[in-house]
Amino acid sequence: MSWLTAEEALAELGTKPQTLYANVSRGRIRAKADPTDPRRSLYQESDVKRLAERHAGRRKSETVAAEAIRWGDPVLTSSISTIAAGRLLYRGQDTAALSALSTLEETALLLWNAESFACVPASAPGSASPSIQAALLALAGRVSADLPSLGRARAALQMEACSVLSTVADALAPGAADHPLHRRLAACWGRPEAADCLRRALVMLADHELNASTFAVRVTISTGAALSAAVLSGLAALTGPLHGSAWRSVDALVEAASCAGAEDAIRRLLLRGNRPAAFGHQLYPDGDIRASVLLSSFNVPPVFRDVQRAGEEMMGEKVNVDFALAAMTAAFDLPEEAPIIIFALARTAGWLAHAMEQIESGHLIRPRARYVGPSPAEA
Repeated sequence: MSWLTAEEALAELGTKPQTLYANVSRGRIRAKADPTDPRRSLYQESDVKRLAERHAGRRKSETVAAEAIRWGDPVLTSSISTIAAGRLLYRGQDTAALSALSTLEETALLLWNAESFACVPASAPGSASPSIQAALLALAGRVSADLPSLGRARAALQMEACSVLSTVADALAPGAADHPLHRRLAACWGRPEAADCLRRALVMLADHELNASTFAVRVTISTGAALSAAVLSGLAALTGPLHGSAWRSVDALVEAASCAGAEDAIRRLLLRGNRPAAFGHQLYPDGDIRASVLLSSFNVPPVFRDVQRAGEEMMGEKVNVDFALAAMTAAFDLPEEAPIIIFALARTAGWLAHAMEQIESGHLIRPRARYVGPSPAEA
């Protein structure tokens, strides 16, 4: 990401300092402290240019829409979660504070704007291991049998949301339904000492505004499809290496660092034109709050500390939640796929909240394509 000084941003915008600061406070321009002078701020260049072009009236509507899809302005209204001033908020509540005591079940109630629910007991609290494949298959098995979501009352949808969450939980954290999910997950992996850290991770990862998987959920549910179909869409999107599977790139970097040293491993990536996935996040110029919370809750292994120290210095960006999940997995000796299992179990609660909110909006999400193919005469 490229950053501008206040003087450069003001020259680009052609506005007064007060207008620049107002745009920052409203989330239209991302800002971070200048590493060379903490009293000054730097401003995200792409945000500044986007506003400058808008004010100059040079952009067409299709350009606005295209940029909105790529880390741009919000494209849907939501009251579920937001990122503001470096904090992640669920319905106005700071997630860092929530994660100190709350469980994923309690967080789901907050996200769903519900008072209570009763989870459906697991069909077999046996010895199966947590598995993304099992979750995908279980959801797919429900899709053709579950009722469409369209036209159903919120109370009915909330009951079904609990059932869908239970289906995912049975696959990702098999165990007795009367045990909280973080303890079920810790027991599955034989790591009771990790339970509290898992609880905090599940709360911090439950929702994250309109990310790729959540958008997939909202598109699917906007057709009136079943809640299970919407969550299946989200889980499928989460498996991508640019989303919930980004931990694999972090593991590869750490493995290289353990052989060649952190600084050399990062330098090799940069020389090949590759950006290490462990660092930076578009929505957190001053550092991913989710990573900060998680990394403070366990002893980070030395090789991860080396990578963090070298990378933050070389990249100028702090580590993100993908790094934190990989570090937590190593610290507690969890199974290799633990990061995406934690991610998927947590995010199911948020997906269901967005699905119910989208149904209440009553709108089908149907963007238009800007055609750039051959004309009929050329075909």
